[in-house]
Amino acid sequence: MEKILFIAHTQSDGTLPSVAREALSAAVDLAKKLTGSSLVVGIIGQEATQAADSIATCGASGFLAVTGAEFAMSRYATDAAAVEALVRQTGATMVVAPTTSRFSRALPGVVQRVQGRIETHISGMEIVEGSLQIQRWYYRQRMVATMTRTQRPWFLVIDGGVFPAWQGAPGSANTENVAVQLAENALRTQVIGVQAPSTNTQTIRPEAEVLFVAGAGWTKKQADGQIHLKDAEELILGFLKNCNASLGSSKSLVDQSVEGEAVLPFMSHLNQVGQTGSTPRHPKGLATCCHGEEPHAVGWRFINERRAINTDANCGWAQGKADVLYVADAFQVIAKVNELLANK
Repeated sequence: MEKILFIAHTQSDGTLPSVAREALSAAVDLAKKLTGSSLVVGIIGQEATQAADSIATCGASGFLAVTGAEFAMSRYATDAAAVEALVRQTGATMVVAPTTSRFSRALPGVVQRVQGRIETHISGMEIVEGSLQIQRWYYRQRMVATMTRTQRPWFLVIDGGVFPAWQGAPGSANTENVAVQLAENALRTQVIGVQAPSTNTQTIRPEAEVLFVAGAGWTKKQADGQIHLKDAEELILGFLKNCNASLGSSKSLVDQSVEGEAVLPFMSHLNQVGQTGSTPRHPKGLATCCHGEEPHAVGWRFINERRAINTDANCGWAQGKADVLYVADAFQVIAKVNELLANK
């Protein structure tokens, strides 16, 4: 019998992020399939009532909260102390959490404090003969691993896009506050502000419906023998704006910045698809001017509907790696698409 603790932190507006609802869906499903298991929800933030009420009907047997101004922002010392308090309060044997930058920093330290074990970037779970088995990808080795553990507590950090977001009617949760004793130096780190790019320059959008992947072909000589870098920049940014899409890149395009070749100024290594730990999970993907070689194709395996544009009918995308391949000039295709989208 497992005691399952689902933990989440609130956003600045007091709500739960979408990835947290996806992890909650995994926790609810896990509690149903593991016979005799119980589910408790733990929420961290300045205030937890709104978040708890929004998932009050998830079937949890209890709701705990660590609240206060000191827990409003991401900070290792306070986040680790809050999670540790929730784990010890519940006596949890399994802890389910969403993959967020905040938890990715804090949870490894908590695992050491409670002498547990942790699995990150989980991409699947199943019950085999009454025991939980999890799956995760190892991208460099191009393999998927299936694992189980006997040591408890076992922390399970769920990647976004693996499970559907929990959907249910809101209610009124009876939330119990958990007191946390913070050390004197726990508040040394202070958040004095947030700097973020404007909407027009933001190219990485995890919640976008479409992932637009640009390959090195955008910066190469075209049919007229010339490089059209400015045109490529305008076409790509125009598509991102019209579709509110997220931007990805092949490794070869990102590497050009250190090889002295022509580059797109808004592109960085953060846009690379297939980098270690990068798991884009958008519903649709469109790859342009790249050949669909194995590392790149592996990197976006979680895209549900995959399409590509390439002038080579025998490129990697034609070998079963894309649902649809358009054999055409990406410059012409995207220009026409942008024109149609602008006239909608």
